[in-house]
Amino acid sequence: MASLKFNYFCFLVLFIASNIIILDPTLCLGNGDDDMCLVRKQHAALFVFGDSLFDAGNNNYINTTADFQSNYPPYGETFFNYPSGRFSDGRVLPDFIAEYAKLPLIQPYLFPGNQIYSDGINFASAGAGALVETYQGLVIDLKTQLSYFQKVSKVLKKKLGDTEAKTLLAKAVYLINIGSNDYLVPLSKNSTSASSYEKYVGMVVANISNVIKGIHKVGGRKVGILNQPPFGCILALKLRLNGTKGSCVEEASSLAKMHNNVLSVELQKLKTQLRGFKYSYFDYYNWVFDVINHPSKYGFKESGVACCGSGLYNGDYTCGGKRASKDYDLCKNPSDYVFFDSVHPTERVNKIFSQIMWSGNQTSTGPYNLKTLFEV
Repeated sequence: MASLKFNYFCFLVLFIASNIIILDPTLCLGNGDDDMCLVRKQHAALFVFGDSLFDAGNNNYINTTADFQSNYPPYGETFFNYPSGRFSDGRVLPDFIAEYAKLPLIQPYLFPGNQIYSDGINFASAGAGALVETYQGLVIDLKTQLSYFQKVSKVLKKKLGDTEAKTLLAKAVYLINIGSNDYLVPLSKNSTSASSYEKYVGMVVANISNVIKGIHKVGGRKVGILNQPPFGCILALKLRLNGTKGSCVEEASSLAKMHNNVLSVELQKLKTQLRGFKYSYFDYYNWVFDVINHPSKYGFKESGVACCGSGLYNGDYTCGGKRASKDYDLCKNPSDYVFFDSVHPTERVNKIFSQIMWSGNQTSTGPYNLKTLFEV
């Protein structure tokens, strides 16, 4: 029986990342020169683009500063019991969406070693913007993330063949969150007058639109995208602009509204311009605003102070002690808080928002929710 050969058999791969073991049945052994091959599954893949709200650890592997990394405690303490590179105490939004879609955790594109793309991949980078100039040289901007996706599509075509790769890319959902950093940088330095940003907003949205067109050109058809939150309610920016005043900075939030209006119109244009294009537009702004202003309605005890940080309402971005200051305070129960650090939400907030993104009505996420996008 020693001469008996198995032409093809599948096995489970134990993928170890951030002390998490993920079982993935998408690899198999063959007899050719390339022993590893991909098997197209029946489910839709998830490709993720964006900033720190979505980053699953890509910035762990680039030459940057601690301002754009979270691979140190107490980040990750709630779910992973390890700082995986996510900017939260636990999971971020794409982690929950992957779970609902019956996918494994989508790993970061830059994770060392052989990658498995049949479930998708995460390109998001903390600090990234739609504009190349935003934190240039320290982050992976949106245009570069698109170039990574283009490389992945070529790998899939080589592994699966053109027909199966085309099917996978067309069935996949492309989740995007980008723009906050493009605005937070100038807002923290200059006037908060929204009226002076009209052309700037047009540039940011145009870059987002061009990336969506780039995804479509490669074969993507289904996009899930978030609008921008009320910038003036983000603790770090509120501290910088408002000082000791506790209220949100309306002028800063008006800029987010302007962006959201322009983005909404652009998505409607793309629907008419791009063949087969479908999208889910999540009203992140109003949900964030409501949770911050009515925390008890959602079971939170604190929305005006971060769980982790220093200074007034822990609004200084010092969580973990690796940034400007080594001193920081840490709460006992992050699930009581809306903000984990002075910028980013807790895992519990991410879970609540992910459920609305997944199955919410058209008032919250339309014209499709993500569940429908995965099914069509």
